Amino acid sequence: MKKYLAGLAAALMLGAATTVAQATDLVVYHGWSSPAEVAALNVLKTGLEARGHTWTDLAIPHDSGASVSLINLVTGGNPPNVFMEADPGFYRDLATQGLDFDLTQWFTDNHVTENLASSVVKSITVDGKIVKVPTALHIDGMVYYNMDVAKQAGVDPAAWTSLDAMFADFDKIKAAGFIPLAIGGQQWQVGYLTHTLAAAVGGAELYNGLYSETPDKAVLDSPAMHDLLTWIRRWQQAADEGSPNRDWNVTTNMVITGKALMQIHGDWMKGEWRAAGKEAGKDFGCVNIPGTKGLVVTTDAWGLLGGVDDAHKQAELDFAAVVTDPNVQADFAAAKGSSPLRTDAPKDKLDICSATVLKALENPGGQFQNPHNTASTDWLNSTWDVMFKYWSEPNMTADDAIAQLKDAFDTILG
Repeated sequence: MKKYLAGLAAALMLGAATTVAQATDLVVYHGWSSPAEVAALNVLKTGLEARGHTWTDLAIPHDSGASVSLINLVTGGNPPNVFMEADPGFYRDLATQGLDFDLTQWFTDNHVTENLASSVVKSITVDGKIVKVPTALHIDGMVYYNMDVAKQAGVDPAAWTSLDAMFADFDKIKAAGFIPLAIGGQQWQVGYLTHTLAAAVGGAELYNGLYSETPDKAVLDSPAMHDLLTWIRRWQQAADEGSPNRDWNVTTNMVITGKALMQIHGDWMKGEWRAAGKEAGKDFGCVNIPGTKGLVVTTDAWGLLGGVDDAHKQAELDFAAVVTDPNVQADFAAAKGSSPLRTDAPKDKLDICSATVLKALENPGGQFQNPHNTASTDWLNSTWDVMFKYWSEPNMTADDAIAQLKDAFDTILG
């Protein structure tokens, strides 16, 4: 990264000579390629073109070394104008080179900040400055359920007020011939389930103790941590035989096709339901985890390089204006399966799932940033390793898991 940044200033100057003739053409770098993602990007592209600019797509598919490709583009003298990147460390490195683009005043002047959830504002702010343009909001753990299956099983997920109440209905659901809870048993899915449940059952003290920039080792010995591990074990025991290594979207399809009642996962599940021609409130329902004390929010965001000249800088700000427009946000979210970032998005464009999300985000104390935006990468990866081992080995005790987490803490953060 340091080598990348060392060449960035020179790359921008090299790029200026070749791009000035097309002052309003923006090269947009991203890794989105699914039908829902492409449809959402087209909403933004249409909005940008309506402002007189052009969009040159530079798409690198998921899991194909996208970060390396971005570095190569910049150091090779062809930097993109706009890129999708949420890692705060990336923006801190830009700042050390004097290449960060402070958008704080622009967000204030355009009344954007006041219409964003607190977790979103925190996510786009790095060291006191807004340097990212938020584009998509997702909740890392929600209950999506098949309404027809719920009716046949005689249960109402919307009526559950606690996890105990949810699990109490599992025998009834099984007796009706359905899997109560579809789970994909992959490391990252278990990792997401862990931080989702940390917020849901432990609230701020447990979640921040585990995933803040300065984790607290003492939280590992707390009753809340033992409670979290107890719930993880109950979740694992509730998983069906086909759970190990099953992809999340395959798991979602089990619910869509009526094999299982529900899935608790990131609310990007909605994209799969919509792609299957299903309608929220008619075919599927969506509620927050019963009795939840807090929600974990993922915010996808764009970075701007500040323009190689004034024309490009203005075009990038126009891009930001399009992305954060409340009407565009509503259309973008509908296409992607996310929820609008703007709390003032038109209510008539919200489905019941997005309405549920925005209602919950009215409580600033009950929302937390995705740990990828806060926690040390090494520490987060270690929690994933330990929790997946705990998940995969039914005889491993909660005390065993806590001991391994303590060892990892001492090694990485000690």
